[in-house]
Amino acid sequence: MAREKVVENYDVIIIGGGPAGLSAAIYAGRARLKTLLLEKALVGGLATYTNEIANYPGFPDAPKGEAITNLMKEQAKNMGVNFKLTAVSSVQLKGEEKVVETFRNKYIGKVVIIATGGRPRTTGGENEEEFLFDKGISFCATCDAAGNTDKHVVVIGSGDAAIEEGMFLTKFAKKVTVSVMHDEGIMDCNEIAKEAALANPKMEFIWNSVVKRFEGDEHLSRVVLKNVKTGDEIPVDCDNCFEFIGYLPNTEIFEGQLPLTRQRYITVNEKKETGIEGVFAIGDVTDKWLKQIATAVGDGAIAGTAAERYIAEKEIFDHKIMQCEKPGLIYVYNAIDAESRNFLSEIEAIEESNKGKIAVNRIDTYKSNGLALKLELDQVPAIVITKDGKVTDKIYDLDSSLISAKL
Repeated sequence: MAREKVVENYDVIIIGGGPAGLSAAIYAGRARLKTLLLEKALVGGLATYTNEIANYPGFPDAPKGEAITNLMKEQAKNMGVNFKLTAVSSVQLKGEEKVVETFRNKYIGKVVIIATGGRPRTTGGENEEEFLFDKGISFCATCDAAGNTDKHVVVIGSGDAAIEEGMFLTKFAKKVTVSVMHDEGIMDCNEIAKEAALANPKMEFIWNSVVKRFEGDEHLSRVVLKNVKTGDEIPVDCDNCFEFIGYLPNTEIFEGQLPLTRQRYITVNEKKETGIEGVFAIGDVTDKWLKQIATAVGDGAIAGTAAERYIAEKEIFDHKIMQCEKPGLIYVYNAIDAESRNFLSEIEAIEESNKGKIAVNRIDTYKSNGLALKLELDQVPAIVITKDGKVTDKIYDLDSSLISAKL
């Protein structure tokens, strides 16, 4: 007999515990929202593997990534955020109640914030797992370049990211050897980056090559390449290796529920909304240009704030705007528009003449159009008439007699 899952209710459920998810948790917790953060592996995400973070504001001594993310976790806990280390097995994002399931539990939330991040595509070379992250294989030159000052590094890949990051590494490393799988002179990057790289005296290229295996005693010391045409092995002694052959967003469980790009990233607007009400996405799982801790934290701040606003506006919309006790008149306008602002006096007159008989609400879209969007209006200003908590009419002509006739 299948075991019945334990059900828990939350205001906000955050899936993913990297810097983006932690930042969202801090903002949601500070807003006094009952918040749950689910993380299947390590709280802090890939940032915890970074040896030195020299470009995150407020930390001039370049601490390890783990030191920063541990502080974020502690701060979120102080805000009352509940943490559970478990993998999410399924989600149901549509509808007012969002359902997030794990092996043992079913979590129901008003809002879901997706912060599942992604993982770098790896080469599949022999022994690769032994040297990932802090043991010699890195995926972020911006993060780890300074730690390779006067060292020899190998770069795998020839796309825009690989060549641009390789060029950045030459500002620190004494030598950058680039493994390119194509014939000499052929790269996957743009022509400007290609010309600059070929002219860089610190960059050396090994053409027609892919990774065969990684070698070293506890830390990487050699990358053995293979010539794709001859099969010959090419050993390259080095201090570290950077792989730039793509990035895979963790969006598998959201397929079919959320719009994704061709590369499987989640698309969002400036408020980190996904297109499904009450569902936000942040950090490296979204289609964004710069993947850094600073940008992830910014995403989390936006989503945490937007989630609080969404819940508050939904509460107002459900219980005040769409009330059932009386017929309703909702005036939606923009305060900076003189005509619609002046019509407020007409609304007051209608309210006075129907005193006690109708419920009148005014929605100003100047600072926020969240409530107006829920009414699905074609334009503003507009009058919405409701009865028994349902919309019965939408009027775009500001005519007092017409409005009164509809009540």
